Amino acid sequence: MQRVPATWEEAVQLYLQFKQAQGLRPITLKGHGDVTRLFFRRHPEAWQGGQKLQQAVYCFFGEDIKPATYNIRRNYLKQFFDWCVKEGFFADNPLDGFKKRKDEGRIVPLDAETLSRLISLPNKNTFAGLRDYALILLTLDTGIRPKEAFSLLQDDINLRSMEVYVRSDVAKTKVSRTLPVSTATAEALRLLLAARHLSWGEHVPVFCSSEGTPLRNDTWDDRLEKYSKALGIRIHPYDLRHAFALQFLRCGGNAFALQRIMGHSDLSIVTLP
Repeated sequence: MQRVPATWEEAVQLYLQFKQAQGLRPITLKGHGDVTRLFFRRHPEAWQGGQKLQQAVYCFFGEDIKPATYNIRRNYLKQFFDWCVKEGFFADNPLDGFKKRKDEGRIVPLDAETLSRLISLPNKNTFAGLRDYALILLTLDTGIRPKEAFSLLQDDINLRSMEVYVRSDVAKTKVSRTLPVSTATAEALRLLLAARHLSWGEHVPVFCSSEGTPLRNDTWDDRLEKYSKALGIRIHPYDLRHAFALQFLRCGGNAFALQRIMGHSDLSIVTLP
């Protein structure tokens, strides 16, 4: 058993170094750090352990928060305290027995008419509009995650076989997968690739800005918000992924196939109605 850190700050730093050594992505590592630090900033006395730790946990998870927020906090802190127990800092994990809460999620009903109108909105005479059009089609066609789509390179697009390859280094689950695309999506990707600036080279992502810089989540959300105003219904990036999943299941698709296509590590995640 190693020396118990004198402060929670020291413990969190050691924990994050441990998680980094496990190969966690920077965004996931940030999530671990943000939640763990939030807990101890609100309840610094918790590091003393015992009853103070238990009371702090009850207080933190007794807040009026959404199920999704509760589950995120539970996931990150449970991993932190599991590590603390393994290192001998605490005898037990104070979150043992805390169950996940059912999250109804945010499912926006996007019918065929709404999706058809959305697809017609981007101005395909501009690079940004053509990019948006291709990205909307790709997401509706494959259910690809926004961040995975933003990381696609030219070599990941095979127009001959009409497939898109999600590399393991960009996939959320670190497992690569190949996604078949429709003729319409393949044509949109072909037009987008043809519109690229000659100086960009192979390392500029397929879905980038007009200046060749990588597309970001907030930028894509802003673009969809612009189209949403014309539609009269707010559409977020993940709504398109959900729309694909719903359509897949409604057309008789198998849940196990959907799990593979969407890159879920666990079938229990595929809980869309």
